[in-house]
Amino acid sequence: MTIELVDGKAGVAHISSEDKAIIHQAKFSKSDVVYDWGDAFKCSMSSSNRATVGTGCASIQGLDWHITAAESVTISNGSQGIQRNDIICAHYHRDSKTGNENVSLTVLKGSPNATAAADPTIPAGKILSGAVDAYMPLWRIPLNGITVGTPVRLFTPKGALWDSVTQQWKPPYTNDNLTLCRVGRIVTVNGNVKFTGSGQQNYSTANETIPEAFRPLADMSIIAFPSCGFSLLVERDGKVQMLGDPKSAYSTAHGCWMAK
Repeated sequence: MTIELVDGKAGVAHISSEDKAIIHQAKFSKSDVVYDWGDAFKCSMSSSNRATVGTGCASIQGLDWHITAAESVTISNGSQGIQRNDIICAHYHRDSKTGNENVSLTVLKGSPNATAAADPTIPAGKILSGAVDAYMPLWRIPLNGITVGTPVRLFTPKGALWDSVTQQWKPPYTNDNLTLCRVGRIVTVNGNVKFTGSGQQNYSTANETIPEAFRPLADMSIIAFPSCGFSLLVERDGKVQMLGDPKSAYSTAHGCWMAK
């Protein structure tokens, strides 16, 4: 049969990793996902050739995996006058004989170059198409000569599922909160706030950011405060910039955009 009640009792062991990968892809997307849990795989260089990746939870092509205690990987030494990019990946592997599966951290070493570093090619492999290996890039480790640079994150953590329904958010220059509501990919912003301060200059970046699950698909979307002629520009990375001077006044906020 091609129909199966995956989560139902069948009298025999029948739920496979393929079952869960199909369902997770259908629910959450076919893309690799890092969730906002633990340290969200925070990466730091504990020595010149040792990278430490913190706790986190993710899905590689629909298969969930996590790190519950920090893991370390080795970064090969650089060479004087040579640039190189290495990529820390989660490596999925299935034993072709036993069918046993596992995930581990691995480092894909880039090709050394005297002028400009390039990322190594990430091997392609579709688990549901039978691939025994698949790779999920997490961090870029840049090397300039023998100097190791700051790790560069290659993913954006996704908020918890409940975050995609409704959440309070505090805009800059006020102690009040606005309500962000997401239905499908449509996000609306509503609420009343009293501004407690004035902006110093137009287009300065504010510290508060829009929560991950509500960030816009477009480069910028606007939250307007009509009563005081003030707006916030919301960028795809969740950062907000002010447009105008809010001054100290009550205002009703309105905003709407398409989420990622």
